[in-house]
Amino acid sequence: MESNRSSLMMMLINLLVPRAAPPFNGSNGASPAASGHRPLHRRVAIATGGSGGIGAAVTEHLVSLGARVVVGYVGDPTPAEKLVAVLNSDAGEAGPCAVAVAADVSDPAQVSRLFDEAQAAFGPDLHVLVAAAGVQDESYPRIADTAPEQWDRAFAVNARGTFLCCREAARRLVRGGGGRVVTFSSSNVGSLRPGYGAYVATKAAVEAMMKVLAKELAGTGITANSVAPGPVATPMFYAGKSEERVAAVAGECPMGRIGEPMDVAPVVGFLCSDAAGWINGQVIRVNGGYI
Repeated sequence: MESNRSSLMMMLINLLVPRAAPPFNGSNGASPAASGHRPLHRRVAIATGGSGGIGAAVTEHLVSLGARVVVGYVGDPTPAEKLVAVLNSDAGEAGPCAVAVAADVSDPAQVSRLFDEAQAAFGPDLHVLVAAAGVQDESYPRIADTAPEQWDRAFAVNARGTFLCCREAARRLVRGGGGRVVTFSSSNVGSLRPGYGAYVATKAAVEAMMKVLAKELAGTGITANSVAPGPVATPMFYAGKSEERVAAVAGECPMGRIGEPMDVAPVVGFLCSDAAGWINGQVIRVNGGYI
């Protein structure tokens, strides 16, 4: 009887205690353990929209975790170049950890070139895509008042741009471990507020696409998830809003404030790490309880 109990106990232990995940075998052969507390040591990440707002915080955080980051931007190069200069000056003898690459994510040729530039800068193995580039119409038109051009612009960047980046990532990210795709949705998909019709439609498309992509990447070891922030103190959030409206939004959050970019960046960093290897095809709402 005692022998049977012991056998049963061992069976339960084997079932309940998780097995260790296989070590990541990246281009440098280093495991996360070998790099101490830097779980993205020497991995290469592409971050679109990576020079401003939440994207800049994500870029800085990924570098702090040991990643080498390609900062995708559009328009004025100054913010991206300044961010990269600061990150590389802090890297010291470790060498450059960031480069800035101009890329309109709605253009497939430019997206392809973005990935080419990442490989030229840091080698053939690409590990992470963070698709943070996005736009929002600061006039907040109701659907009845939305011009086709406003609708098309939102979809060109938010939906088409995310699709093109995900398509390239699905083709190029490393197989067998360490591959991560993180896109950006919005908690507005849950709150469904008037004035956000086109914007919410683009983000709902992103959420659905990530769930499909996660299934299509079966067997590759690449995970695909989406982060959906609530109101965050960025230029895009403040654009077109009165002080009264901003105060009202802050009052609707159980935390009593607007989010900060660094409230979101660590969640993205976690999803890019091996510790998040069992999170796949999910939408993570990061909003302090806003919705």
